[in-house]
Amino acid sequence: MIPIDDTPLCRDGKVLILAYDHGLEHGPVDFADVPESADPERTFEAATHPAVTSVAVQKGVAEAYYPSYEDDVDLLVKLNGTSNLWRGEPDSAVNCTVDYAAELGASSVGFTVYGGSNHEIEMVEEFRDAQEAARRHDLPVVMWSYPRGQGLRNAGDASTIAYGARLALELGADVAKVKHPGSREAMEDAVRMAGRTKVVMSGGSKTTDRQFLESVKQTIDAGGKGLAVGRNVWQRENPTRILDALEAVIFEEAGVEEALSAAGR
Repeated sequence: MIPIDDTPLCRDGKVLILAYDHGLEHGPVDFADVPESADPERTFEAATHPAVTSVAVQKGVAEAYYPSYEDDVDLLVKLNGTSNLWRGEPDSAVNCTVDYAAELGASSVGFTVYGGSNHEIEMVEEFRDAQEAARRHDLPVVMWSYPRGQGLRNAGDASTIAYGARLALELGADVAKVKHPGSREAMEDAVRMAGRTKVVMSGGSKTTDRQFLESVKQTIDAGGKGLAVGRNVWQRENPTRILDALEAVIFEEAGVEEALSAAGR
């Protein structure tokens, strides 16, 4: 396991990944409410905020935009991903190798595993190859650990989310990105199951500032190390404002009211 506190993925032991792989995973619908969010440059500009420890993108966006921001932004390359045009059992195509991610300047890599899918075995084997290659490059590995599939009836249950955190530990991820399980106590269980693998909360669909910050606060109070967030930042008209609030909650361990005040709300 890589001591990620000593890598660019962390700041003061905490993580805030600005995820922008949604153009592949979800398509144009995610950019509809804020049309300018379809421009990757807008998110790279947001990623220069001091709260952001890395920006997570697919290789095409990294190729096209990261060279202009390499002095100001830390790069996490997402190695797999599949379009929302696909309606079959959850799976994720491997679109980039670790070697190529390193060539692009990545200081960490990300990989989705859908535990419980009919394609779990294949995805875990692909993760094995990526994780072992990442070790050769000393790159931390973030697992998007999302249990789902047609045979999984309780994907959103706290016990299933904790199982996803445990999968990340067992398979060698340095960081587990998991859904918020609904309470601080449930997140504590996920953190406990992850052992020495760091747990970060998935930002999920856009919610109100208060609801979002409350879930982040619960994650930090439960021992989570931070957040991997996309839509709850770049779907806002003013991404800087919510990043100011997130900086307060994650890095200063401020309360929600204090964070909202810091963001001018």
